[in-house]
Amino acid sequence: MYWMILFLAGLFEIGWAVGLKYTEGFTRWWPSVLTVLAMIVSIVLLAVATKKLPLGTAYAVWTGIGAVGAVTLGIVLFGESAQPLRLLCVGLIVAGIVGLKLTA
Repeated sequence: MYWMILFLAGLFEIGWAVGLKYTEGFTRWWPSVLTVLAMIVSIVLLAVATKKLPLGTAYAVWTGIGAVGAVTLGIVLFGESAQPLRLLCVGLIVAGIVGLKLTA
């Protein structure tokens, strides 16, 4: 249950990370409101997950999900670089997330 909550927190982190791009420096009203709401939901879900999961593991998994999702959506939505070395580094983050999950 707490791993699912942490996963949802990570999805909301992806949402607010990508949302930052659409806020244009918090100068656009609706994207800014939605981004701040995603931030709040993400942090609250992370806090709930840390009730039962180790803090270091939960935080690392949360940021890892956010990082992998933000890079992936940056490539898909904004045409950011998909160089093989960059993708390898994202793969290493995924391996780290899986490793933390397996050892928690």
